[in-house]
Amino acid sequence: MIELSFGYKNQSSRLPDFFYDVFSASEGAEEGRAIQSLIRELLKTEPDQDLQGCVATDGGDLLGCIIFSRLTFDQDPRRVFLMSPVAVRTDRQQGGIGQKLITFGLDQLRAKGVDFAITYGDPSYYGKTGFLPISEAFAQPPMPLSQPIGWLGQSLSGSQADPIVGPSRCVSAFDRPDLW
Repeated sequence: MIELSFGYKNQSSRLPDFFYDVFSASEGAEEGRAIQSLIRELLKTEPDQDLQGCVATDGGDLLGCIIFSRLTFDQDPRRVFLMSPVAVRTDRQQGGIGQKLITFGLDQLRAKGVDFAITYGDPSYYGKTGFLPISEAFAQPPMPLSQPIGWLGQSLSGSQADPIVGPSRCVSAFDRPDLW
């Protein structure tokens, strides 16, 4: 039975290798190492208020994980989080776990008063959970984007979102141009 939980701390020792395995299988070992390093840095350096996460488990087996990190827009009071990275164990993909985990995570952020979620990825996949393409003028990314078509967002407040004002800052682990 799949269990979804908001929080990642009880799985934190397993997460770097979990993300390595998933991303290596789909994107190659180099990408796996890059994401593994990102996860280690996120878990080691970011304060609790700037990092959220949710996991999917089945009988103690880790099936999926999403990390959410704060995006700060100094000229805009809204609370914004970046949803990245997202991973589902390779042998459990195509079963809806990722979509359930994303929906669950966004619901938890909404309940915590987060106003807007942004991700950077495949529009056809993330569109299934309400993410829509946004322009860099709507929400300025913290770094130049290599694939602007993958800049996606959604309001969590239940209303049409106005553009987010000003430049953004990501958490330090994401402050690397090669990730964008």
